Amino acid sequence: MKRTALVAAGLGVALALTACSNDNADSSEAASSPTTSSMWTTPAAPSVDMSRFGSLPAVPTPTVPSVDCSYDTAAGPPAKPVQPPNSGGISDEGTIDIALTTNEGPIGLTLDRAAAPCTVNSFVSLSEQGYFDDTPCHRLSTDPGLQILQCGDPSGTGTGGPGYAYANEYPTNLYSPTDPAAQQPLVYPRGTIAMANAGPNTNGSQFFLVYADSLLPPQYTVFGTISEEGLATIEKIAEAGDDGSMAAGGGAPNTPVTIETAAVG
Repeated sequence: MKRTALVAAGLGVALALTACSNDNADSSEAASSPTTSSMWTTPAAPSVDMSRFGSLPAVPTPTVPSVDCSYDTAAGPPAKPVQPPNSGGISDEGTIDIALTTNEGPIGLTLDRAAAPCTVNSFVSLSEQGYFDDTPCHRLSTDPGLQILQCGDPSGTGTGGPGYAYANEYPTNLYSPTDPAAQQPLVYPRGTIAMANAGPNTNGSQFFLVYADSLLPPQYTVFGTISEEGLATIEKIAEAGDDGSMAAGGGAPNTPVTIETAAVG
């Protein structure tokens, strides 16, 4: 069964992102699918004092040169034909560059294996297989406290994924599941790349790009950073706003965004 992938932060207001893992996807808590019957701009929300919230913990230094990953292929059919990545002996050292070419400009990414080796391994595999090519970025949120562009679902519905799911990594894996701090919002800083999900350990292909400091609980895997050139591209997209069609905040970008190619550099 397909589920929308969302991301939400607690500020007295539910701030959410849509995303997917396989036939799941989330980047916060719950957002409805974009509608096409009407277009409007989300009213401006009051600014958020980020200094009231904590920062993400430091990324731990790997203690071994490689890890084994688990990709659950019982997650439902893929939104686009693709094979699961290799799962054994995955490096957790160094970085990998990805060049996203979009119809609105370039978005350069640097993926951090130390933070999330299984996530990076999956993202690189999907990129090499052309999974992200000619796919939309289906959600934009311009609300203070949650300013992100979400991509990675070839179906553009917020429910599509690669047909497999895998566990959360940094920063989720630094908290006990019963630790109240695991549900408290922290600052995901401008320039962060993170995975959307539909709940714990439902990561797939949907990811979100943070173009201004945003507040989320540490339940979304952080796996890299965005180039300044890429942030300029996203900020240009954000200037046009979103259609406000998602109940949890944000909606489809008013400027349609398509990832034309994703190249491993």
